[in-house]
Amino acid sequence: MAAPTLSKILYVEDEPDIQAVAQLALEAVGGFTVKICSSGQEALANVEAFAPDLILLDVMMPGMDGPTTLQALRQLPAIAETPVCFMTAKVQPQEIAQYRALGALDVIPKPFDPMALSSQVTAIWDRHHNA
Repeated sequence: MAAPTLSKILYVEDEPDIQAVAQLALEAVGGFTVKICSSGQEALANVEAFAPDLILLDVMMPGMDGPTTLQALRQLPAIAETPVCFMTAKVQPQEIAQYRALGALDVIPKPFDPMALSSQVTAIWDRHHNA
């Protein structure tokens, strides 16, 4: 069975500079449709209408951090099975293990390479759907 196509990505990130670079990298290089949310609360308000194939989630955000946002997203029936990856500078092995225990597919380290970001995301997607 072929993997479903990855086309729509919700990116939750509170830093405008990182938002801009990631959006450009994912849209221009990867050809994805990207919706940016600046907070966990904004993601929860927009995620169902956008219906992303994949959610990229910053870990350290003011107010509602990434893991808390993930828990809240899992409470929404339409989004409960949507794959999530964390994007963070916190990439010690025990931290990565903790994110995976929360249900994240993988962790993309920050700072990320804008030219490689879309291929990293695609590789994670393909691994998940061919597992």
